[in-house]
Amino acid sequence: MRASAVALLFVALRRFTPPVQPAFRLCAFHWLTGRPCPLCGLTRAMFELAKGHWSAAVGFNALSPLAAAMLLAVFWNVPGRSRLWTAGLAAFAVYGVWRVA
Repeated sequence: MRASAVALLFVALRRFTPPVQPAFRLCAFHWLTGRPCPLCGLTRAMFELAKGHWSAAVGFNALSPLAAAMLLAVFWNVPGRSRLWTAGLAAFAVYGVWRVA
């Protein structure tokens, strides 16, 4: 069940391509401040990672490989999952401060 869910997610990410410059932004933080939040570009980065375009993915969001690992960890109960999520959330917080500053 878990493997099929991951496979379905991977196929969906590989099959579709969102626009590089969206017509409108869904990010409320960006609407209010005009600055990118820590998650801005992450959706497009995940699509690029699924296609194997690592440099494009990192260009959209530098922490996209970490986000992909965190997403995969949701499907498996591995021993380090909570530490991965704790470190990942801390990394996104620091990244967010850096992007806003």
